[in-house]
Amino acid sequence: MDWRDRISADPNTCHGKVCIKGTRIMVSVILDNLAGGIGQETILRSYPTLKPEDIQASLSYAAELSKGRIVTLPEAG
Repeated sequence: MDWRDRISADPNTCHGKVCIKGTRIMVSVILDNLAGGIGQETILRSYPTLKPEDIQASLSYAAELSKGRIVTLPEAG
């Protein structure tokens, strides 16, 4: 799975923050929940529009960023 299929940044959504496509759920919220020890099932219950693939895409996106690479995001649309 390519995280770019599930994540985008749109200047008109959440002030351009990186979100799950088609939602206003910021990737940072997902990552903060995971870092805080909240499990995937709890996150999915808290955000019913999320899918397990969205959580995996968020982790893959974070992994890319941690490598110090320049990451380009697809435009929302």
